[in-house]
Amino acid sequence: MELSDANLQTLTEYLKKTLDPDPAIRRPAEKFLESVEGSQNYPLLLLTLLEKSQENVIKVCASVTFKNYIKRNWRIVEDEPNKICESDRIAIKANIVPLMLSSPEQIQKQLSDAISIIGREDFPQKWPDLLTEMVNRFQSGDFHVINGVLRTAHSLFKRYRHEFKSNELWTEIKLVLDAFALPLTNLFKATIELCSTHANDASALKVLFSSLILIAKLFYSLNFQDLPEFFEDNMETWMTNFHTLLTLDNKLLQTDLVSNAIQFLASVCERPHYKHLFEDQNTLTSICEKVIVPNMEFRAADEEAFEDNSEEYIRRDLEGSDIDTRRRAACDLVRGLCKFFEGPVTGIFSGYVNSMLQEYAKNPSVNWKHKDAAIYLVTSLASKAQTQKHGITQANELVNLTEFFVNHIQPDLKSASVNEFPVLKADGIKYIMIFRNQVPKEQLLVSIPLLINHLQAESIVVHTYAAHALERLFTMRGTNNTTLITAAEMAPFVEVLLTNLFKALTLPGSSENEYIMKAIMRSFSLLQESIIPYIPSVITQLTQKLLAVSKNPSKPHFNHYMFESICLSIRITCKANPDAVGSFEEALFMVFTEILQNDVQEFIPYVFQVMSLLLEMHKNEIPRSYMALFPHLLQPVLWERTGNIPPLVRLLQAYLERGANTIASAAADKIPGLLGVFQKLIASKANDHQGFYLLNSIIEHMPPESVDQYRKQIFILLFQRLQNSKTTKFIKSFLVFINLYCIKYGALALQEIFDSIQPKMFGMVLEKIIIPEIQKVSGQIEKKICAVGITKILTECPPMMDTDYTKLWTPLLQALIGLFELPEDDTIPDEEHFIDIEDTPGYQTAFSQLAFAGKKEHDPVGQMVNNPRIHLAQSLHKLSTACPGRVPSMLSTSLNAEALQYLQGYLQAASVTLL
Repeated sequence: MELSDANLQTLTEYLKKTLDPDPAIRRPAEKFLESVEGSQNYPLLLLTLLEKSQENVIKVCASVTFKNYIKRNWRIVEDEPNKICESDRIAIKANIVPLMLSSPEQIQKQLSDAISIIGREDFPQKWPDLLTEMVNRFQSGDFHVINGVLRTAHSLFKRYRHEFKSNELWTEIKLVLDAFALPLTNLFKATIELCSTHANDASALKVLFSSLILIAKLFYSLNFQDLPEFFEDNMETWMTNFHTLLTLDNKLLQTDLVSNAIQFLASVCERPHYKHLFEDQNTLTSICEKVIVPNMEFRAADEEAFEDNSEEYIRRDLEGSDIDTRRRAACDLVRGLCKFFEGPVTGIFSGYVNSMLQEYAKNPSVNWKHKDAAIYLVTSLASKAQTQKHGITQANELVNLTEFFVNHIQPDLKSASVNEFPVLKADGIKYIMIFRNQVPKEQLLVSIPLLINHLQAESIVVHTYAAHALERLFTMRGTNNTTLITAAEMAPFVEVLLTNLFKALTLPGSSENEYIMKAIMRSFSLLQESIIPYIPSVITQLTQKLLAVSKNPSKPHFNHYMFESICLSIRITCKANPDAVGSFEEALFMVFTEILQNDVQEFIPYVFQVMSLLLEMHKNEIPRSYMALFPHLLQPVLWERTGNIPPLVRLLQAYLERGANTIASAAADKIPGLLGVFQKLIASKANDHQGFYLLNSIIEHMPPESVDQYRKQIFILLFQRLQNSKTTKFIKSFLVFINLYCIKYGALALQEIFDSIQPKMFGMVLEKIIIPEIQKVSGQIEKKICAVGITKILTECPPMMDTDYTKLWTPLLQALIGLFELPEDDTIPDEEHFIDIEDTPGYQTAFSQLAFAGKKEHDPVGQMVNNPRIHLAQSLHKLSTACPGRVPSMLSTSLNAEALQYLQGYLQAASVTLL
């Protein structure tokens, strides 16, 4: 592809088509771009477009397309063709940094991401001048440029915080420090001095502080790794010394020394350039025999932890915090050696595994540790890739996992006593957990009754592993993303499963066992209506447990799964029988009252969530027991704790949805209290979105006359907050609210209330907020509310057609079409980039969202409007019928041609015309 005007024009046309909502237009355009992206100059055409195009939407689209192209194609994969020609790679690296630094922020972010992706692959070896180019820009004095460099550097170097130590990493960091440390230090000093100089200039300080935060992040990343002396040149000597050390009688050596020495060998043997150090068969055999096998043994310290410190043993074994043990280090060394020497290592260890199993068979009661070591060896040999969620995802094909499972694992689990050889029982159950994706389903189904049986084992480790294994099996996914093990297949075991799970909570040491409670939750989720016959017994036991642990909550995960289980009980039962909600309220409210009265802070957010779920089960009424609580929910002290805010807002929304008329008649004196809560939330950057959730419910559900007297004051409060502290999050929430208000009360009412606060304010809101900011709104329902509200302003507000506001009609329509068709504007101003995590919606330090208490997504315009594009077309048709000639005239004189094309598509789809 030549770098020609004709090709730029063609590319522009196809990029436009990729934004078309019609799949018949969009998909062929996407296919075309895919077909040409391997051509020489394609990425350079994209960069030219995003630099020189006159259309902002094309610039943004080209930048996103370029970033995604780099993400897909930059990495060179061994044995696969190079997807980007070398001349294009050179040109991209020569031009991308200056182009990124001279671009607007929305495009700068995309290019910065692209530089990070390229840097991950090419820096420093294939992009040696990147650092110099970036450092030179520090001299520009332009903080738009400087912050662009800092952001890019941060995205390049932040990986140093979480990458494992390696010689390559240390070399790279040293190179970066040599080039970057002094300029960064000088920039830091200069920026501090500028802060003193501009101490009274708030806007300058905002920019400078954003630079300081980035510098601090860079400093943290560059100092995260503790750089040792390099020893690449002496690696063979180091290796020999460690090998010699480990072949001594290592019972005399300290565990941490041994485990670290083995970890060193494990990290070295995985690196291709040290492969030659391990190729000699004698070296491999020596490491396997004299280093790995002795350190696979179940040591006295392991046995002591298994029996007397079960919780710590489980934490280390299941959650991988046993990183400093000999056994874990030996397992890692096996996996490391298998990377390049899988065949020889498997051959060496196969003999050892058989020998260990034979020793066990001679005298099981004495030699059980031999079988334990054999199981660990097989597990280490077979595990090539593993995740906590899915177990082993890639296995050594030289190891027959199913055969080993049937011959050596199942017999232990089928033995008469669940209390015999507890370590081997735990090993067997862990084997099921780890290799659940490699063992055939029929063998897993055979294992389920065995696991249920082992929930009764006296050993805390055994019954905990049994619960955890069942929970993992119940989450496995089969075809169509359904559970692999079905409720129908579990039908014969429902009663014994539930009985044994709840009995396990009565075993010594397991009264608050989080793995058992999580298995209860997962069983409910899988079994669904199969548990209904057992609900009376189940909810009694859960309520008793809740009452007991509320005296002194100490296990947060256990408590969370307990409340999830309660929510599932309610959902499953009330779905089949809505009237059953009363029996749950009867069972739970006494305990809830005690929790609220005793101010059990850890549980109060959970109680509010469960109460919301129960209240939402009622149909258009609020029982008296809830109304008695309503005034207490408005007390300021409850709202002081951040963890209470999300569930309390949700609960008040449930009150409004189910009984707004009751509140308006029986608790009208509480409406000021409700609005007081809104006022408090709206004043907080961290919680203003929660204030809008509440306000939207008030507007949507309360009878209009009950809030008439407060409406103007609500808007005044919102405008004051806009004036004092305007954030992107607040703007997005404000836009959704005013459009919901417009839908509820009408466009004319919205215009009148704005203009009653200040003359011409309606026009100011349209011009300064709605038109420029509507593109920032995210979420399907939120966008739909805004689309329907703006359509009402365009077509049901007479002042938009015959006053000074008429000049805003076409820009507003264009903004609405942009909301439908343009990519979401997710840019955030500099000063908002580094809001603390506690200040971002969705995260609360003391609040845990219950998945099974989740609120159904509610569409307030669902019954009124299905397709907002069609609705716009129909509404414009109706308006043009009332004012013939006006609408086409306004469209033809001032609507952008691209927007007009989209609009004609809507009219065609709606089968209407404009008169």
